[in-house]
Amino acid sequence: MRWLITGAGGMLAADVLDRTALTGEPVLGLGRSELDLCDKRAVGDFVSAYRPRVVVNCAGWTAVDAAETHEDEALAINGHAVRWLAEACDRAGARLVHVSTDYVFDGAGATPHLEDSPPGPLNAYGRTKLAGERAALEYGHYVVRSAWLYGAAGGNFVRTMIRLAREQVPVDVVDDQRGQPTWAADLADFIVRLAQSDLPAGVYHGTSAGETTWCGFAKEIFTLLGEDADLVRPVPTSAVLRPARRPANSVLAHTRWEPIRHWRAALHAAWPVMTELVEVISKQGNMGPTKEGS
Repeated sequence: MRWLITGAGGMLAADVLDRTALTGEPVLGLGRSELDLCDKRAVGDFVSAYRPRVVVNCAGWTAVDAAETHEDEALAINGHAVRWLAEACDRAGARLVHVSTDYVFDGAGATPHLEDSPPGPLNAYGRTKLAGERAALEYGHYVVRSAWLYGAAGGNFVRTMIRLAREQVPVDVVDDQRGQPTWAADLADFIVRLAQSDLPAGVYHGTSAGETTWCGFAKEIFTLLGEDADLVRPVPTSAVLRPARRPANSVLAHTRWEPIRHWRAALHAAWPVMTELVEVISKQGNMGPTKEGS
């Protein structure tokens, strides 16, 4: 089995590359400088020449707020590029696993969103990711929705909370959005096992079990650091002004395949990796803002 991983400079792709390397099979990771996914001909030519058995698409526009004023650019990579990949994989006989998001839902209701629940994105980012889902599914490929990702590579909520905890000042964090914090390494394992399975193509939810709020997540991080969790102060979404609306309920159901382990167990398992960042953060300062929650 030959693997191709797109978006190789991103947080999730780093873990997918590590996980696929354990298979002992050929794997190639490509960033935008190596392959422009918005170039239909280049995508088709590369997939035809490399002939991967599985393509994992980790590439995407992830700047949620910026997509409100740059929807066309976001759609190019989150929607059109997925279609080019899906078409190329279809011609080459390859299996595409496309990574999507909880933001395809409007977050209404109190129950977890099913894999086949009607989508209804609240923002431009969600609309562009839904376009990519539809393109992948049209060609009979796989869509893996995830949410609230964190990992060792790139800026994310955990890294930001580690930095803020060390400053020992109050931190206001949203407490009326619910979701499932998911470790990128766990999601990478989920994706690889799905790609190797005999499960039918379609939508799968790759998030941790359980649920919490951004505030609850932050308090757990402070506690693991040995800091005062009461420094994390709950605030409503309305107190954090952002261009893009966020769903109040980002919890995803797992009816088509097994869920990833509970979010708290995953965070504790990830902690040795994440705490290696503490010294780096203390030396380098701000490692970049979180995209969500605070």
